Amino acid sequence: MSEHENLEQEEIFSQILRAGRRTYFFDVRSTKADDYYLTITESKKFTHEDGSFHYKKHKIYLYKEDFSEFMEILKTATDFVVNEKGDEVISERHQKDFKKNNGEVEEDEVSTGDFTDIRFEDI
Repeated sequence: MSEHENLEQEEIFSQILRAGRRTYFFDVRSTKADDYYLTITESKKFTHEDGSFHYKKHKIYLYKEDFSEFMEILKTATDFVVNEKGDEVISERHQKDFKKNNGEVEEDEVSTGDFTDIRFEDI
């Protein structure tokens, strides 16, 4: 692998959002033409009955020529959800104090509150 190809894979800037069993990675990378683009990766942890686990990952690539329209559509969609349903979580699984299995809260289903507030205007 050439040095340039090696640099191409490096993250130039990275932010992480942890949300329960899901983690979102916002990574800025460089194209072959030395321009920047954004990858957004969702990683979700799955635990097997034997205690072992694996992750499923989904990734999107977002190029800067699409940033403005992407941010507009994302804002419109998120505003619609909040306006229609409010910002209170109504799914039992996603509430911090959701009790399961004899009243114990499962560790991987609890939001730790340890997250980074990411605004697309900052990208």
